[in-house]
Amino acid sequence: MKNYIDLHMHSTFSDDGEFTPAEIVRQCKEAGIRVMSLTDHDSARGNTEAKKEAEKYNIKYITGIEIDCTFQGINLHLLGYGINAESRDFKELEESILSGERNASRDRLHLTRQLGFDISEAELNAISNIDDGTGIWTGEVFAEVLLEKEAYRSHELLLPYREDGERGDNPFVNFYWDYYAQGKPCYVKVDFPELKEAIDIIQRNNGKAVLAHPGNNLKGRFELFAEIVKLGIDGVEVFCSYHDEEIAKYFYEQAVKHSLIMTLGSDYHGKTKPSVKLGDTGCWLNPQEIMEQLDLF
Repeated sequence: MKNYIDLHMHSTFSDDGEFTPAEIVRQCKEAGIRVMSLTDHDSARGNTEAKKEAEKYNIKYITGIEIDCTFQGINLHLLGYGINAESRDFKELEESILSGERNASRDRLHLTRQLGFDISEAELNAISNIDDGTGIWTGEVFAEVLLEKEAYRSHELLLPYREDGERGDNPFVNFYWDYYAQGKPCYVKVDFPELKEAIDIIQRNNGKAVLAHPGNNLKGRFELFAEIVKLGIDGVEVFCSYHDEEIAKYFYEQAVKHSLIMTLGSDYHGKTKPSVKLGDTGCWLNPQEIMEQLDLF
């Protein structure tokens, strides 16, 4: 279900986004989005460009970020809305996480080669968003390189991610989830801030802390949500491309129970998730109900 509000999308300031902030805003205009937030992974730098472009099209813009963090050993994502994007806190956060990702990338390359793939640093750097020559390679970057190599056209590990394969709807991110996510063969631990620290960073910079797509990150551990609420989150992303109607209903009821802000977002990335379009949030609420909450940002 499409909606004119989309509060979760990624630009090239994310390590897995395809389009610049300005390009994202223009796509929002074409898609009929009238309220938006750019929520790049661990980076607030794209907000200035996106906000300036949004003003051209009379799109209501809410500053945003998505912070990687952990809670009881589980990797989570925390959205921050209405933040002071110029704060030194976000610059330091980004620098710290990029350093960790840089080190982890070498280990990912080693583990990928152990799967039997011949892949070079040059091939990975050629498509990485991080173009400073130091090399940060996400699971999605590995997927894109491998799936485009002619030598691996019929490789059995890659067949599920081809156009007619069972994981071919979003091949790059699905390959990431299957091989580089927590608990998978090529997973490498990166030291992310604890959830409470991430909440504090957002809130002391005038923002609202909203747990992103909990149906995905808390899969099989929904009982932890009540404990997360106690840490002081302001809201939960009820409607998103990861949640089917049943899961969205569950977190809608949790939001009501705990008096939390409800948000919605497509988690649009471009080529990383080609089946996800701007405005695809599955939200069944009247947009005005959401708008009344957005006045808090």
